[in-house]
Amino acid sequence: AGMNGTAISNFACVIFNVSFMNCTWNMGRTATEDTQYFLYWGPLKNENVTECQNYIKDTCGRHIGCRFQNVKIKNNNPYFLVNGSRSGQSIQSYEKYIMLYKIEKLTPPLNVTVNCTEASRRCSIWWQPPRTSHVENMSCFKYEIVIEN
Repeated sequence: AGMNGTAISNFACVIFNVSFMNCTWNMGRTATEDTQYFLYWGPLKNENVTECQNYIKDTCGRHIGCRFQNVKIKNNNPYFLVNGSRSGQSIQSYEKYIMLYKIEKLTPPLNVTVNCTEASRRCSIWWQPPRTSHVENMSCFKYEIVIEN
């Protein structure tokens, strides 16, 4: 597809609260008000690719992102495609594969417990690891603790 400068930029996705995913992008440099973008994604490039059902829109009604629910990310490296059109003409498309586990924002640790003993001048801190959709072995998590007076 032609029309240089019309492809989107800064395509990024984030998974949060275990199964929600937001993908966003910037309009192409030469995008006009009648430019519209469409996001498709699926497990493989030519297989079961479906269109976004819940677009995020700018003030002109142009699509600048998508909200997904119930995203499962077991060993998943799906294909993303953003196609566009301007006054009925196809414009540059954008393609990307994303390892979903790499874009998951983990929830904070739960039930943080601190137990200090004056005699030994020591404190112990415990917590529960976050809920996550892809890590089954809880020893995979590392936390950094900052203690302030």
